[in-house]
Amino acid sequence: MEEIKKTEEFDKELERLMEPGTSEKKKKTRKKWSRKRKILTGAAAVVIVLFIVIKSMSKGPAAQAFVSTVPLSRGDIEEQLQVNGPVEGTDSVDVVSNLHAEIVEMPVKEGDKVKEGQILAILDRTDIQKEVDIAQNSYDLAVANYNEQQILAENGYANALQALKDARDNYTRSAALFQSGGVSQVDLDAAKAAMEESERQIRTYNLKDGKPVADDSYALQIKNAEFELDRKKKNLEDTEIKSPIDGTVVRVNTKVGRFADTTEDDKPIFIIENLEVLEMKINISEYSIGKVQIGQPVEISADILNGESVPGEVVKISPTGEEKGGGSTERVIPTTVRINDNNSRLIAGITAKAQILINESKDTWVVPVTSLIQKEDGTYISAVKNGIIQMIPVETGVESDIQVEVIPKDEASLEENMMIVTNPSGNFEDGMAVAVMPG
Repeated sequence: MEEIKKTEEFDKELERLMEPGTSEKKKKTRKKWSRKRKILTGAAAVVIVLFIVIKSMSKGPAAQAFVSTVPLSRGDIEEQLQVNGPVEGTDSVDVVSNLHAEIVEMPVKEGDKVKEGQILAILDRTDIQKEVDIAQNSYDLAVANYNEQQILAENGYANALQALKDARDNYTRSAALFQSGGVSQVDLDAAKAAMEESERQIRTYNLKDGKPVADDSYALQIKNAEFELDRKKKNLEDTEIKSPIDGTVVRVNTKVGRFADTTEDDKPIFIIENLEVLEMKINISEYSIGKVQIGQPVEISADILNGESVPGEVVKISPTGEEKGGGSTERVIPTTVRINDNNSRLIAGITAKAQILINESKDTWVVPVTSLIQKEDGTYISAVKNGIIQMIPVETGVESDIQVEVIPKDEASLEENMMIVTNPSGNFEDGMAVAVMPG
């Protein structure tokens, strides 16, 4: 009653303020009214607004919450991981040369298919041939020196053996004569010293399998000379630059007349790739790599495919991670995806998008991700029937970017075409009244 009385008093006061007054008062106050008309009009507007607010507050309970809904249905859902990366050939080889020799012939160009061992370029071999000749002479000299020393060693060893035999025989005779007084102690000592010197001389010879050989230093000279000769011969062979694999010449970074060891921006002379089977090199975040496995199917798309896609699969996952770069502390794991479509328009050197199929579920209950309600005792979705909320406990399964698989729990059930709230509140409870937005 007191609230009604206050409302009535407010209404009367408003009417009094809005009352225009008598004609006599108007004449007396015309000038003042002219000056204060704007102030009074504004005050009246404020009073009206306050009146409306108070009236609305004095009415019944707050309006029901409006919710959006979608009918529940079954469907297929996939969880995918999307990563960008370059398309490359399965084998890629950089062909380089360390020879400072002029390129005199180059029988291939970019785009040519080549076989392993096929000549890609020919270098001027004049100077290198001279180096081979010098190395050959050095080797021949080292061999000659060794042979000479070998002969000297054999002859010297034979002479030393004979000298040792003679010295021993002389010592034996001197010892016998010494016993009979035929030689003096001095002569005996001299014979013994000669024998010991012969034995020492024998020990100075380098023996292998009981046979004398030249000093090791001469053998080392041959070894060094042979190594240098082989190196020079290898350089001579390398004046014919050959393809190490079957593939396609995808880059040529030099031309006839330039030196082989001087290319544009120090790039390889040639890049050869096997383009029969293409691969993608991608980096998977350390936070997602646990979901990726060898053999998982991949859908590959690129601008060059004009909206189409080609299949692939994960074929290699690096056992170690590396820095992501860009100042990030995140680590990434290099991963290889093989493209299983040789007839597509994909080419090496472009960037493509790989969608790795992480998980999937067929013919299952699917709702928008926004439908999930997280409460202390678990996850829920909310259904509306006749304007009343029904809370349904669920477990989640496969999740895509916008949808999620839900499995009812605690003996709850789901039915086709149940109206599921897509914009629920965390305060929803069973039995709460809501208003469903049309549309």
